[in-house]
Amino acid sequence: MEAAVTHGEPRRVLRQLAALRLNLLGVIFVIIGGVLLLPLLGLPFFWDERWIAPAFLAPSVTLIGLGAVFVRITRSRSKQSPGLSVSDGARVVVLSWLTAVVASTVPFLLNGYLDFVPALFETTSAWTTTGLSVVDVEAAPRILLLWRSIMQLAGGAGFAIIMISVVSTPLGIGVSLAEGRGDQLVPNVIQSAKLVVRLYLSYAVAGVVAYVLAGMPVFDAVNHSFAAVSTGGFSTRADSIGAFASPAIEWVSVPLMLLGNLNFLIAYALVRGRLRTVFRSAEMRTFLTLWVLLFVSIMTLSVRSGVVLRIAVFEATTALTTTGFSVLDYGGWNDVVYTIFIVIMLVGGGSGSTAGGIKQLRIYILFRAAVDQVRRTLLPRRAVTIRQFYHADQVVTLNDSVAGKTGVFAVSYAAIVAMGVLVMTAHGVPFLDAVFEFASTVGTVGLSIGVTAVDLPPAVLVSQVVGMLLGRLEVFMLFAGLFAILRVAGRR
Repeated sequence: MEAAVTHGEPRRVLRQLAALRLNLLGVIFVIIGGVLLLPLLGLPFFWDERWIAPAFLAPSVTLIGLGAVFVRITRSRSKQSPGLSVSDGARVVVLSWLTAVVASTVPFLLNGYLDFVPALFETTSAWTTTGLSVVDVEAAPRILLLWRSIMQLAGGAGFAIIMISVVSTPLGIGVSLAEGRGDQLVPNVIQSAKLVVRLYLSYAVAGVVAYVLAGMPVFDAVNHSFAAVSTGGFSTRADSIGAFASPAIEWVSVPLMLLGNLNFLIAYALVRGRLRTVFRSAEMRTFLTLWVLLFVSIMTLSVRSGVVLRIAVFEATTALTTTGFSVLDYGGWNDVVYTIFIVIMLVGGGSGSTAGGIKQLRIYILFRAAVDQVRRTLLPRRAVTIRQFYHADQVVTLNDSVAGKTGVFAVSYAAIVAMGVLVMTAHGVPFLDAVFEFASTVGTVGLSIGVTAVDLPPAVLVSQVVGMLLGRLEVFMLFAGLFAILRVAGRR
């Protein structure tokens, strides 16, 4: 629904729109406050860490109280509003994520565990499901480790998607589109969101059970399952999945990462047994092609004689799904393998999934557009070609407009990576290391070659925070949301 309100319309409509925005922000505050309480469910198992509870209760109570006030004072007027435009949705999404990220730093700050910039980095990495970390996981309180995993789980499903499933009003489509999630499983956006959350939580629960059966302790199983299905990659061990030295745990991780990578439309078709829909999808074919190429490259080019089949499968999956789990030390890889990983991280995962990056569907579109451009030069001038592809059940026509928009996005994405690399190299990071680390940052991958650390200059950490937000929320939507916020602020 697009709410086209002009300056000539009654002020009453403008007030209704303002009330709707404030009402929705109130709901968001309540949800964030509720999420902040979830780690405290672990206190009965880790009672020695009860001292940490006030650091969660303080921001939670504040947000829930403030949100409840916003909802109460705007309830009647917001119901009369014409609904949110995509611009309004972009504003709400950006405010939602910024509020969640900043509020989530409080548990780290009140305990004196991290300073503000590293805490902001850690929570941004969690909510954007990046997985880069500046926390010493071997020494951190277990409640804080659980908090990181919960943030990834919530961020992976898409904070806006969770919010839409709670707010049963027609405004949902504006927010959904604004987060880059225009695909719907069913015609009703609210029901689509509920199905997404249901699928997602089912993955997480199944993952916990599978990890425990594979021999992982329960606490580690919960954290790693949340991180796997969100393609976030946070671990409770410094050596990530490699710390367990268990083929069974590695094989459990692979399908969980694959499920997190899938576009929810394709995942829904897979659950319903519609395999033809799954494998004729252009995005699925692109993923399988890239995965095979990466797998073969790892097996062929690795300088480590110990790389066996299962490790190659695991590493190819964790990179392409932008999860960031690891079983190897990347310090021993040669530059060719580094470059391949950089390219794969830039490609990213499936559109409408928990993964980041340019996205596999866009890569497919760019490839097909390039091939069609070459074909046109060989065809007669008056020849007309129509190119179509399957996106789940939908038939999409690949025209110049679609190709052009995709190309602009890819160029903008590359420019952001270039600027981040410049910041890193200006602070002494070697060029190839900087490219690897910032490609991992913007792609929300989380693989690291040791550059990201708590003692990095604040300017570098801040540039990575911006990169993670741009990578997770999509470049144009983040800029649109910030512009909409500044425009409203300017009017006042």
